[in-house]
Amino acid sequence: MLTREFTRDGHTKRVTITRSDAGWVVREERDDRVVRDINYTDWHRVERAIQMFELTNREPEPVPSRD
Repeated sequence: MLTREFTRDGHTKRVTITRSDAGWVVREERDDRVVRDINYTDWHRVERAIQMFELTNREPEPVPSRD
């Protein structure tokens, strides 16, 4: 099992990957609600789902000032 989790302002976003007989289950949660539960048979799609989760939930990069 693989889990990625982000917590900010008291809210938790989590993605969990588990192996199943048919491939991998990608479960995405917001606080205690499941918002996505998908079974993938292709590992590359699992990797893409993890990347998208991390991209959409990471802290924004600070913008450098132009002095």
